[in-house]
Order: sequence, then C-alpha cells, then structure tokens
Amino acid sequence: MRSILITGCNRGLGLGLVKHLVNQPQPPQNIFATCRNVNKARELTELADISKNIHIIEIDLTDTEAYDKVVQVVSEKVGSDGLNVLFNNAGVSPKFTRLPLVKEEQLTETYFVNTVTPILLTKALLPLLKTAANNYEDKTKMNVNRSAIINMSSVLGSIADNTSGGFYPYRCSKAALNAATKSMSIDFKEDGILVACLHPGWVRTDMGGNNAPMDVDSSVKNILNTLSILTENHTGCFIQHDGKILPW
Repeated sequence: MRSILITGCNRGLGLGLVKHLVNQPQPPQNIFATCRNVNKARELTELADISKNIHIIEIDLTDTEAYDKVVQVVSEKVGSDGLNVLFNNAGVSPKFTRLPLVKEEQLTETYFVNTVTPILLTKALLPLLKTAANNYEDKTKMNVNRSAIINMSSVLGSIADNTSGGFYPYRCSKAALNAATKSMSIDFKEDGILVACLHPGWVRTDMGGNNAPMDVDSSVKNILNTLSILTENHTGCFIQHDGKILPW
C-alpha cells in the first residue's frame, strides 16, 4: 500500500502498527498516525524524527469539527494518489461492568469514541479512499493496496459469541461498529473499497491489561499478515487477527 492512516498511535496496537509498517522491506510511502497529545507520544515522535514517511496528526477524535484538518494534511501528502487504507484503531474500554454498576456517561462516551468517531472519520476521508480505489488498475479486485477501511473491533462485540455477559458499554459500542462495518461494505462495494472489522486478540495493552495472553508485536504481526491476504471475499466480514472469520 502507498498510504495508510491509523488512529490512536500514541501507544498500544496503534503504535505497534506504525513500528512494524515502517520497518517493512517496502514500507508505505505515507503513514499518517493520529494521537491526542504529541507531548505524550514520545515513542511515536522519535519514530517520526528518523522516518520521514511518518506524519503525526495531533487530534482529539471526539472533536469531529477538526476532521477537515485531517483531510487537508492527508490530501497535501497523497495528492492525486488518494488514501489506500484507513485503520480506525482508536478506542476506549471502561472497566468490566455488570448492569447494576453501569453509568450513563460510560455508555454514551464509549459509544461516541468507539462507534461515532470511526463512522464520521470514514465519511470525511471517503473521497480520498475512492480516489485510491479508482486509480487501481484491476477494477475487479479488492485489497489493501487498492483501498480499504479496517475497523478495530473486538470479539466482545460478537453477539453470537457472548457467553459471559457484562461489558455493556464496550460490547454495545463494538457491536454497533460491526453493524456499521457491514453497511459500509455494501455501500462502498461498487467503489472497490474493501471494508472489514478486525479482532486483534486479547493483547497486553493499557486497554487489554497485564493478564492478556498476547503481546503487541505478536498481534500486529498477525494483523499485517492478515491484511495482506484480504480480498473481495473478505469485505463485510468480522475477522480475527490470524484470519479466522468470527461470528456476528
């Protein structure tokens, strides 16, 4: 892929994706990495200092009126090539909550960050994604080298696989993101844009906690391997980091 935008790159999986992409034998020409506060993203800024293809965009994604700034920065760099991949990675996860402990603000804030912002950022960047798709020579194919939207979801967003209950804010927000992903895959199929939601595994991050069985590097390696093999057969699917199709 020539260009990719990843949200939530100050730490965890977002930072891991940037690290691995920039070290690929043929890294993307442009890696756009968003973070809320550059001053708190030391590793990311150090990477950007030595890798000129990394462009940091400082933005609080809950400020949807600032999305024009993101579009402008990306447009200036990619020009007529468009944007190949939008990876909606940023998200929040309140602590485990049973129904008696759920608070209204947990539900509304989690839904806004995990569901509303990916939808609206996709809307803002859609023209650039369509441009990239239209530039691709083989119009019968779908892949990340052409144009793709990847929404970071979670197995906790699976309704069919829910056997433990709880997690109301997080489960509901990710199930809604999965629904949005399915709709996007239908809406953008004629444009040649691949759309999928991805479960990264239970990973040792600030969100996943220290008890998680998988480290960031292992998850990211699997994710990038899986992205590289996605085709038109995967658009509209809920996919695990290792390529396994998950139930809705």
